[in-house]
Order: sequence, then C-alpha cells, then structure tokens
Amino acid sequence: MTTPLRPIRFWHQGAVVEVAGAPATRTVLNWLREDARCTGTKEGCAEGDCGACTVVVGELDVQGDLALKPVNACIQFLPTLDGKALYTVEDLAAAGGTLHPAQAAMVACHGSQCGFCTPGFVMSLWACYERHQAAGSRPSRQQLADDLSGNLCRCTGYRPILEAGLQMFEAPAVVLDREPVHAALQTLQAGAPLALDGVFHAPRTLADFAALRAARPQARVLAGSTDIGLWVNKQFRDLGELIYIGRVVELQTVAVDEALITIGAAAPLEAAWTALATEWPGLREVGLRFASLPVRSVGTMGGNVANGSPIGDSAPVLIALGARIVLRRGDATRSLALEDFYLGYMQNALQPGEFVQALSVPRRGARAQQVRGYKISKRFDSDISAVCMGLVLELDGEQIAAVRIACGGLAGTVQRALQTEAALLGQPWTAATLQAAQAALARDFTPLSDMRASAAYRSQVAQNLLRRAWLETRATDPLPPSATTVWFREEAA
Repeated sequence: MTTPLRPIRFWHQGAVVEVAGAPATRTVLNWLREDARCTGTKEGCAEGDCGACTVVVGELDVQGDLALKPVNACIQFLPTLDGKALYTVEDLAAAGGTLHPAQAAMVACHGSQCGFCTPGFVMSLWACYERHQAAGSRPSRQQLADDLSGNLCRCTGYRPILEAGLQMFEAPAVVLDREPVHAALQTLQAGAPLALDGVFHAPRTLADFAALRAARPQARVLAGSTDIGLWVNKQFRDLGELIYIGRVVELQTVAVDEALITIGAAAPLEAAWTALATEWPGLREVGLRFASLPVRSVGTMGGNVANGSPIGDSAPVLIALGARIVLRRGDATRSLALEDFYLGYMQNALQPGEFVQALSVPRRGARAQQVRGYKISKRFDSDISAVCMGLVLELDGEQIAAVRIACGGLAGTVQRALQTEAALLGQPWTAATLQAAQAALARDFTPLSDMRASAAYRSQVAQNLLRRAWLETRATDPLPPSATTVWFREEAA
C-alpha cells in the first residue's frame, strides 16, 4: 500500500495551516512556541502532569460533530494534529480584545498569581465552558475541580480559580463559530492519509492499519502519546518508525450490546471508563483518579493495557471483570483472557506484527454483582498507583457465589489473588471470612519496595482495601461511600 506524501494540515487561528519537513516527534508545544510564536502556551513539566501547556484540540467525532477536548501540548506529536483543529489561549479573546468569560472571570476572581500556569487553566476552563454550553448545563464546584485535576497551580490559587470557573457562566454566553472549522475539517478528512516518508503513518481504516502492522512489525504503534511522549521528552529516545492509530475509526468506538462492552484499542480513556462506570457505578471514582482529564481525553485503555505496567490502573479492574483482549495480525484475530496476556514484567503475548484490536468486558446482566475499584497513591488526583485493586463479588444472600480479585503494584504484573478468591468462594460474607481472606491475600503476593511505597505498606494496604470492600458490601449494615472515603464526591452518592 502506498500513500502520497504531503504536509501536516490542521486548522489554527482561522485557517488551515500546512507544515512540511517537521520531525515526526516534534511536539505541538514546540511548534507553537518556536514556529507559530504563540508563546501563551507554557512548558512546565514536559510530561503531561502540570497542565501549563494545555491546549484544546477539535476533531470530527464518529457522528461528524466537532468535539473539543483539552490536551497536553508538551507530549503530543505535531503529526497527530493532522485533520484536526488547534485552539490556544491566543484564540479566546474577541476582536478588539474583549476577554472570553473564562479569561474575564480569572481576572475578576484574582485567579492568576505568578501567571505561569494561567493559560493552561484558562484553556481547561474554556473546554469545560464549551462542553456545558453545548449541553445547556452548569458544572458543580466538584465537577470543575475534576476538570482541572490536570492543572497544577504552584501558588496554591485553587479557590479563586474554582470561583472563576463558576462565575464564567454568569456572563452573557459567547458562542464559538463552529461552521468554518467543521467545513475545513471535512475537507481535510477527504484528503489522503498522512504519511511522513518512512517515519510516520496515519492509516484511517482497520484493514490498512493491519496491513501496515504486518508489513512493518518493527514499527511502534502510537495512540494517545501519554506514555511514548515522555520517552522523547525525558529519555531522548529515537522512536524509529511510528504507526499512529488515532485516525482509525473502527478502533475508536465503544460498543455496548446485551452481552458485552467492547472497547476499541484507540478509544480514549474518558469514553472507555465512562462506559464501565455507567454499567458499574462503583468504578466511577477510580476512573476520575486514573489520570487528569487532558490525559484521559487522548490516552487509550488499549494502550494502557498493552503497556503492561504492573501499576497500570486499567488491568486490575478489567481482569476482575473477566475481560478478554482481542489480538490481530493481518486478517487473523485471537482472543485471550486478559490475565493470560501478561507473561512477566513488561512482557506480553503479542507476536511480531500483532496488535491489540479491542477489549471485551462481560456485562452485569441479571447477576447480583458488587464491583469496586480502589486506588492508593500519594496524591489523590493524577498520580501513579502504589496499589490498585479491582474486585467483583456475586452474592447469593449472604453467601459468596463468585469472586474475582486482581491487584496492581504487588507483583511484576497485575495478577489475580487466587488464594484470596479460594478463601472467599462459597463462604458467608462475614468478618471471620474477611479475616481468612486477608491472611490469604498476604500469601498471594510478595511486593517490592520502591520510591512509592514499601513492601510492608503495600501488603497492609491491600488487606485494608479488602476490609473496605467488606464494609461497603456486607449484607448487614453496609456503609455508604461517604463513610469509607475521606474525599466524598456528592455526585457519586
């Protein structure tokens, strides 16, 4: 398959921009600051944590509508903008310099102190503003805090920033003119797929991607760049040839039928976790804490699973839910139980030329399931797990009819707690059964100590999480969420 070479093309500041000759791993941030001279966007951490570089990217969704999402410009490669729209803080003020309500509210509420982080906060607020204006809704203070979880203010100015987020909706509405952007993106979408000679390919169909992957097994698959972007910024690695799957529509879908939730490998984490939390509300909080909204907007569950980190937050929950992973090479597919995909530390069952196509998760059906996801980390928001646990109980009265528990952070891979499950299965869900299960959990894993937690802490925390699950799901006097978490979200009640 041959694809004609052409410039990277995207919408920026009212027109289609063409960029030729840029390295495949040049970041959006560097292009903005050094080439476009849009220096409002700042570099802070260069790893997608602080949010100083937050911009908003618009693209046509599967329904053909313009969807806007906040993105960390420091870890997004410029070719991934092809066929999309880029908005920065320079785009918000109206002609004549009239500030957008998000900007004006930040000024009125004294939300900017040193000012370095301010453009990123404003862009996150603008994305929130556009989403709620389109839906005719207003965010609560906690929902605003969740939206801003990826923006770090080192001057501790969060209170006035949150007040600005609420106040921006009180001003007369400002309507984004989407028509010219929509028309431009439709035109760009009709053009040939992007290919940068020998270094970057952006197929648009699953069949084309499968053929490319089979022909170039040495190439690296790029999805949300929330991990790979750090390899460039922090490790200065040469990534070699890249195949970008962010334009493959078939891989971006989340489909729900009577039996399964099927999550395409390129579906954003936000969409994937929303589907899981809709089915099992007990997973909502761990989904919000998975990462910041800008990371969840572009990062993928397929990429998180394929990465295979023992402290990844997807795998414990998915394994507990009995998920299977669909692998493909060429036209051939195969399906594995997700726990069988991991062969050792950062090792998996992928064969040369094979890729993750989807994850399939059995739905609840008529089963009396109690589903929980727990995450322990040093920071509440946007931090790496020390321990993550996924737990599914099926109760028949007070008896445990079925149970699956998977833990991350306790071994070289995410693993099932098989001895713990055996201690629980068929037993009454009582304090005595809990104690036996906690003892079994201590035998299931031999965790290591590192900078995030000691082995003893991890083991104790995992047992404590099992107790928390019992307190929340026991047949007699189960505790509400407000009694088992120090940070209770009213929306989760």
